[in-house]
Amino acid sequence: MILVLDFGSQTTQLIARRVREQNVLAQIVRHDVSAERIRERNPRGLILSGGPSSVYDDSAPGIDPDILKLGIPVLGICYGMQICCQLLGETIQAADSGEFGRSPCQVETDSPLFRSVPETFTAWMSHGDQVGALSSDFQAIASTETCPNAAVRHVRLPIYGLQFHPEVTHTDFGGQVLKNFVRDICGCEGTWRIRSLIDRQIQEIRDRVGSDRVICGLSGGVDSSVVAALISQAIGDQLSCILVDNGLLRRGEREQVAEEFTKHFSTDLHVVDARRRFLDELRGVTDPQEKRKIIGRVFIDCFRDEAESIPNARFLAQGTLYPDVIESGASQDGPAETIKSHHNVGGLPEELGFELIEPLRDLFKDEVRQMGLELGLPEKLVWRHPFPGPGLAVRCLGEITEERLEIIREADAILVEELHQAGLYREVQQAFVVLLPVQSVGVMGDGRTYENVAAVRAVQTDDFMTADWFDFPHDVLRRISTRIINSVRGINRVVYDVSSKPPATIEWE
Repeated sequence: MILVLDFGSQTTQLIARRVREQNVLAQIVRHDVSAERIRERNPRGLILSGGPSSVYDDSAPGIDPDILKLGIPVLGICYGMQICCQLLGETIQAADSGEFGRSPCQVETDSPLFRSVPETFTAWMSHGDQVGALSSDFQAIASTETCPNAAVRHVRLPIYGLQFHPEVTHTDFGGQVLKNFVRDICGCEGTWRIRSLIDRQIQEIRDRVGSDRVICGLSGGVDSSVVAALISQAIGDQLSCILVDNGLLRRGEREQVAEEFTKHFSTDLHVVDARRRFLDELRGVTDPQEKRKIIGRVFIDCFRDEAESIPNARFLAQGTLYPDVIESGASQDGPAETIKSHHNVGGLPEELGFELIEPLRDLFKDEVRQMGLELGLPEKLVWRHPFPGPGLAVRCLGEITEERLEIIREADAILVEELHQAGLYREVQQAFVVLLPVQSVGVMGDGRTYENVAAVRAVQTDDFMTADWFDFPHDVLRRISTRIINSVRGINRVVYDVSSKPPATIEWE
């Protein structure tokens, strides 16, 4: 295992993902985690992320200095490099000229960190500060035109620093640099595999559950489907699945889920019609965090009510993923800042009497898909685009009404149909329609209209930590817009979202 200490970089989770590509488990922890806690977790190495601060600011985030005395290999990236060098006696200063973007980088001396990397390669820079003239304790191992210490190593301690970002695809051979650190310097063997994780999870679930029953909430998405498949392999007919129709599902989703999970699993499936209950609770609510909290609360209430009909139900399984845990601040050692609330993160009220099983909480989305294929799920289900737990509530901006939900449901179905017809569905990792709380003037026939604006969102991503908007062929985008405006009563304008993540998120709420 490699621990990644987070200093607030937008690419911290990408660092963890790149390490996992080496078949090594990486987990993100707080930057101020104690040396004692790190010793308890016993990682093979530490990576210190970048961050927006300057190390010489009074409020700059720091680390426990004893971490550098543990004898564990350390790789500091950007800010992480600067904090290590500062603690070990080097000077950090504002650069004469900041570096942002691609920059030619020159390897200055042999180092295990740059094994199999050309002497000159392109690195992605994003910094205004840099390490000054080095003492005899450090050696420069790479440089750029304006940054003589683009990479350094300590001459006695297993501590390395990179001023550039190896985790982004813009850095040539960045994956090789991380591989060299993780596999060669840290000595990780690369034995972390999805298949071995499945086997371990199955045994852990059997040991924990015993003869009791597990309830699994189904949404039709890949996460809950993989959870159900995994637990079904572990305990068979001790699993009961509950599909809560909250009135916020996509078109035909309730029927599709019921068909898939009676066909592929022969599962004890309970379908709860709670549409009226959810919509009544959400009436008049416009704040996105409040929406999520209400949906989470009512969702749990529905489970409790339905669970009373299931004898010996002790556990509730959920499809919580690692980004959910990190973004919600729910990890014991993880970053504390909450980016958004996740209705399936943080545990259940004690009075419900359920124990939580979250077998995917250490996985990224693409790893969940790998697990689904390993478990024998059909590709159509495994590659289905993600759907948020709160459903269409966070794609229907502003007040939620049955009328507005029906508008977005029909528009979304058109988008998905056009993606399939154009052969683009697998090229896009997530695509959906957002109904805006905005109305605009239009003309249909000879009449003036004043109706809703819909935004189309489609992104490409490897890991859902970073994403870029999809460059649609113009004829496909035109056909999507035309069909939505002509077919969906209540929409007279379609816009396309061309925001990347970061700084935007994939979902609008």
